[in-house]
Amino acid sequence: MSTRPTDTGTGPERWFAALAGALRAAGVPEEQIARTADELRGHLAESGTTAEEEFGPADRFAASLGGLAPAPGEPDEAAERWTWTADLFNDRRMLAVHGDQGWEVEHLDSLGRFVCRRAPGAPLAWEYRREIIAGRRRAKVLGELDPEGWELCGEWLVYGYLKRPKAATAGPAGTLGAVPAAPDRRLFLSRRAKALLAVWAAATGAAYLSLGLPGLAMLIALGGALSAVYTAKLETDRGKVAAKNAADRESAVG
Repeated sequence: MSTRPTDTGTGPERWFAALAGALRAAGVPEEQIARTADELRGHLAESGTTAEEEFGPADRFAASLGGLAPAPGEPDEAAERWTWTADLFNDRRMLAVHGDQGWEVEHLDSLGRFVCRRAPGAPLAWEYRREIIAGRRRAKVLGELDPEGWELCGEWLVYGYLKRPKAATAGPAGTLGAVPAAPDRRLFLSRRAKALLAVWAAATGAAYLSLGLPGLAMLIALGGALSAVYTAKLETDRGKVAAKNAADRESAVG
């Protein structure tokens, strides 16, 4: 009589089984794993898509939820740890700066901060990019970038952050020699963000004085939604301009 374990079922059930296994390996409590699976199933029922189409491979999606345990052989205890954040006008620039210093983004935490580590000795330099991956766009973007070595390392609002070692394109030059000490700062704001924060502080103060806590909560929620829409529009407009320029160059060559 065979002792082979029974199949976990259909494709979607195998995906959820793989997700549960990855989260369990990362030390996520069983109750939280079950709750996460229920929420994802509810989302898929509304969207009409499959788990693979909507979220990508189960192990990568699990990593985006909070970071898996490091793979065997990867530095862990000896690695430096550092967590920081930046606004959406400044994040890509700071990711480039810190990636050149050997900081690898493991994941984004619940506050949208970049949780990083740096291997001891001669760490790799890292390069990063940010893409809109909301809804059905997710599978398309990740599918196009995966063959180029890009790996999803975190998500925030409608954005996905991807990483790959610079050695993938720069060869030996992608490995660092001397590295600077970990920065003392943990917050990197652009001038535009500082100006917006000043305006926001004045608006929230006025809302609290005139409407109390409910008005303040409403203003904060509205501000977050408007910020996501505005920055997504900037990304879309930039993509349209790039596509038009590429089409114009092809026409000129032809």
